[in-house]
Amino acid sequence: MALFASARCLLLLNPPPPPPFRKALILDRLGQTAAPAVVKRSDNMEMGVELGVSVRNQDVFIIQSGSATINDHLMELLIMINACRLSSARRITAIIPYMPYSKQSKKKKARGSITAKLVANMLQVSGVDHIITLDLHNTQIQGFFGKPVDNLLAEPVISQYIHSALRQFDSTGSARGCVISKNAGGAKRVTSLADVLKLDFALIHRESHFQAKKKSATGSDVTRLSLVGNVKGMDDIINDIHTFIDTAEHLKRCEAERVTIVATHGILSREALIEIDGNDAIDEIAITNSYPMSDEMKEITHKLKVIDVSGLLAEAIRRTHNGESISYLFSHVV
Repeated sequence: MALFASARCLLLLNPPPPPPFRKALILDRLGQTAAPAVVKRSDNMEMGVELGVSVRNQDVFIIQSGSATINDHLMELLIMINACRLSSARRITAIIPYMPYSKQSKKKKARGSITAKLVANMLQVSGVDHIITLDLHNTQIQGFFGKPVDNLLAEPVISQYIHSALRQFDSTGSARGCVISKNAGGAKRVTSLADVLKLDFALIHRESHFQAKKKSATGSDVTRLSLVGNVKGMDDIINDIHTFIDTAEHLKRCEAERVTIVATHGILSREALIEIDGNDAIDEIAITNSYPMSDEMKEITHKLKVIDVSGLLAEAIRRTHNGESISYLFSHVV
């Protein structure tokens, strides 16, 4: 779908069907309405795009995030970018809150691939001029592009949410909080969040040598967790979604009073949400709406809280279109 902000200036496209956070929240914040674009499928499932408006000499923004049907949505994005390029758009900016294949930014095995680099090449060949994304899994991915990449941070809105959650948990302000990293790899991001919040920081150490030597009754590896830091009497927050259930259970054994899992991109299956709902060690899980999730999925557990990042993305679009700096967005909530 396409959106005009002003005559022959800004054109904003949403490949259909647009998830609610893109269609309603971002467009409403920009004060705009959607204009038509159609993605067609042939009998063999090939895609084609038909733009319902002229994009000649226009500043085009195409909003598309990774999703449960990530390959289809990636192809929709590539085809729509190319359609705009062949229709003489002046500038094409792709707004990709969750970058597809961003976890595959290096070879994990000798005969593996670097898929994130492949996606970057595909986006550039399709004709994109600028990329705006949110919390890349590895910041080195920016170097895969020969075009400008703005990697926005969800840290300001997440820190605002945590402040609010701490006040609701203890209105007297006497409760202490602690930000936990589930492993050493996430320490840099979590320490930055702890500095902003002025909270303590701790991390979970996983003993790999212990894991290699010991097996469970089912034959799977047993991992021994060690908490580096003290969470006794604290409200604990984990900034990740992987291996978080065993981490939460370990924190409760370390006398943490409340455990909240915080993540930017909530890539959660139905089974994962059901498991979270039934786990007493997890009191709450907070994710942003960068990754599309249906209302049906959200209703699986009352523990799920969604942090809105539409204001951040809408303001990035506005500032980019007007030629303004976006540095303010890295440390302030809009």
